[in-house]
Amino acid sequence: MLAGAVQRGRAARTRVMALVAERYSDFGPTLAAEKLGELHDLRVSRETLRKWMIAARLWTSRRDQAAQAHQPRPRRECLGELVQIDGSDHDWFEGSSERCSLLVYVDDATGRLMELRFVRTESAFDYFDATKSYLRNHGRPVAFYSDKHSIFRVTREGTRGPNRGVTQFGRALAELSIEIICANSPQAKGRVERMNQTLQDRLVKELRLQEISTMEAANTFLPRFATKFNARFARAPRNPHDAHRPQRANDVINERKCRRRIEAALTQ
Repeated sequence: MLAGAVQRGRAARTRVMALVAERYSDFGPTLAAEKLGELHDLRVSRETLRKWMIAARLWTSRRDQAAQAHQPRPRRECLGELVQIDGSDHDWFEGSSERCSLLVYVDDATGRLMELRFVRTESAFDYFDATKSYLRNHGRPVAFYSDKHSIFRVTREGTRGPNRGVTQFGRALAELSIEIICANSPQAKGRVERMNQTLQDRLVKELRLQEISTMEAANTFLPRFATKFNARFARAPRNPHDAHRPQRANDVINERKCRRRIEAALTQ
């Protein structure tokens, strides 16, 4: 009887590892275990699979890295208090379609994906459209936190006055009473940078499994991906208050003014 159990265990391991080698050889143990259960009804713990993948030389253990000198900034307390935004240029479709960028909006307090959108390149038009979708779905956050991309901050010398350093996109946000904060270093917006790395791993593989190879199909899939991702990885905020503010009656008018601002800036 014991010999039979051992034999069945070996057969199960052989079947699991054959699938991993065939379809999930570049997956980490956590994601591979998820997909084995979700797509093949094979239940194996992440730790067991990690050991099997190491033994098969499909996974290398990560060693503890030296603590970084940069201390992580404490998370904000409320959902919508600060939303980090960034564009991630990557070969999202693994060569089956043109390289493009993913606009990522992630809430600082919860790590929740708030808005995702594939675009050809980062542009003020694309950020405005993605932001408009964000406002429609969630309301107005207190602030967006970005890098110093020219869309968010004027870097040329000679700009003066109260609007010094403010772009047309920044003025558009001001019309909606949303602050734009530009980080002084990549480390300062580390959460969205780490999210980009996570998405370049998990989302690329999900697109592969869904056989999605176009931006249009991917954008249709993104809300479903974000919902599932947030259910698994988002955390509860320290303060349950939602800092998002509802859109005001005149926000539609302001959105038109914002759009005209951006259009005027891009045609100069």
